[in-house]
Amino acid sequence: MMTDTAGNKWLCAELPVVDYLQILELQRQLVDARRIEIINRDIVLLLEHPPVFTMGRRGGLVNLKVSRTFLEKLNIAIIQTDRGGNITFHGPGQLVVYPIIDLQAAGMQVSDYVASLEEIMLRVLAGWGIPADSNPANRGIWIGNSKIGSIGIAVRQGVCYHGFALNVNLALNPFGWIHPCGFKDIGVTSMQRELSHNVSINQVRGAIKRHLESYFGVKLISTTLPELKNFITSNEQTNLAEKEASERSGL
Repeated sequence: MMTDTAGNKWLCAELPVVDYLQILELQRQLVDARRIEIINRDIVLLLEHPPVFTMGRRGGLVNLKVSRTFLEKLNIAIIQTDRGGNITFHGPGQLVVYPIIDLQAAGMQVSDYVASLEEIMLRVLAGWGIPADSNPANRGIWIGNSKIGSIGIAVRQGVCYHGFALNVNLALNPFGWIHPCGFKDIGVTSMQRELSHNVSINQVRGAIKRHLESYFGVKLISTTLPELKNFITSNEQTNLAEKEASERSGL
């Protein structure tokens, strides 16, 4: 078990471009590890995804404007997931942030947590001089009628996962193949489009980490994917040993 002995610290894994399904499975494993305190700290993953469309619990295929065959030719998958929301697009140049947070331990309501993720994005954008707004009726971050940041979360036994996606230098054309988030009359924008120049992904990563620390009053402790998987594997081995011991005692 990993215990926190030096104040309020979160584990932070900064990853490159990683397959969506791989990260989805990792999140679910981390939720279980966090829930039973194999990992006794909250965790945040920062990464990008290869091009992929994901659908939330509200569905989304009805909001797909192109055929599956068209997407298959481009090697772009459509994945049903368990987060909130509708259909959206992820791709390189979009920073995705997945906090795995024990909301009950943090004393936070889901609505307050969602608002806090929006505030993180607003503060990051303000650092680049980009004015934006949140809208409680339509979650996410908006510049006029165009969305620049999306939020979709899920909660399992008090532990929250999934998170938010901020468009930095993301190619926006694929959003034209869907009704983003189920809306037929909105646009999608990026930091690059608003500023008319590329923005350093690494600088945005740094800003997100700083604002996570300042807003939640935590310190991010760097970790790696192998270290996280080691905690998960240790948990699975412990569970297997306990199961085998139980079966032997029943013989």
